[in-house]
Amino acid sequence: MRDRLIANAPLRGAAGRFPPIAAAAFALALAIGCASAGARAAAPAPTPVTPDLIAAAKSEGRVVFYTAVDVQVAEKLGAAFEAKYPGVAVQVERSGAERIFQRISQEYGSGIHAADIVDSSDVTHLYVWKRDGLLAPFVPAEVAEKWPADERDADGCFAADRATLSVIGYNTKQVKPEDAPKSFADLLEPKWRGKIVKAHPGYSGTIMTATFELSRALGWDYLEKLGKQRVLQVQSSTEPPKKLALGERPVMADGNEYNLFELKEKGSPVEAVYPTEGTPLIAASAGVMKDAPHPNAARLFATFLFSQEGQQLMSDVGGVRSFHPDVKEKAGRKPMSEIKLLKSDPAEQEKAVETIKQKYAEYFGT
Repeated sequence: MRDRLIANAPLRGAAGRFPPIAAAAFALALAIGCASAGARAAAPAPTPVTPDLIAAAKSEGRVVFYTAVDVQVAEKLGAAFEAKYPGVAVQVERSGAERIFQRISQEYGSGIHAADIVDSSDVTHLYVWKRDGLLAPFVPAEVAEKWPADERDADGCFAADRATLSVIGYNTKQVKPEDAPKSFADLLEPKWRGKIVKAHPGYSGTIMTATFELSRALGWDYLEKLGKQRVLQVQSSTEPPKKLALGERPVMADGNEYNLFELKEKGSPVEAVYPTEGTPLIAASAGVMKDAPHPNAARLFATFLFSQEGQQLMSDVGGVRSFHPDVKEKAGRKPMSEIKLLKSDPAEQEKAVETIKQKYAEYFGT
């Protein structure tokens, strides 16, 4: 398996030749792509894993996975896939969701088709790619059977491959539990001035979605006040938990819950807080690209990604939440059903992106 971080990485050419498609029906779907805005197409029939699909994927030799999930999680997912399907290497290209969106735009604008399957923590990206005809209609069998209807595209273009919670957190060596913030409002207290770390919506799709949800729940006035707290600004939503664990800041205003799980299990002095106002829920989604250079490997990887095996692995080793009903949470993790959640509206969030960027730059100076 080969992986690479892609922040401002240079563009590269498409890898390999476009091989013949095993199924004629899927070839037609690839040619047509997903329905554009204003048009609806019936979702394709669910696709099981077959010997023909495995053989076709092995003939292609690899799959290129653009993802916003933490690189260690993506690596472990890729390694498990390679162990299950020897002969198909996984190339992980990891970056913040907003950078992935920019890269896809740049590549497709230049006629470069490098990605096979793309995961983004900003679900509006999948809506845009669908509208622009960049996604191939493809429904893994377990998605059709197991997924909630509101967490998968009705036309079969994408589905939520993971759920992330953007939580408050604190360093237990620096902050006593009784003194820790219990709400977003608590972060505005003078005692936290210069002691908070948070991630950036211009880089992270998780934080873009969380910022949209907070602006709706608490208003822009809240974020303006938070911007006056001399916040340490980092890029990815994976970074605040790591800054917390290192003691560089005692409190984080946002960041991935799953990174806190991982750090705590390794012995780091970190603890998550589920704010009383509600915790932002981010339904990251994934889809197969219509012009995937390795289309059969892409379908096989997507099927593994959404399988109980793949979802359980991401839950166990990565701490992400799953919409697969058969996935079991590790003991000690607060069930999502017991957490008050803030949820997004992708259509409204897409309209608000420029406003979010503008106001965020004004309030936080970045």
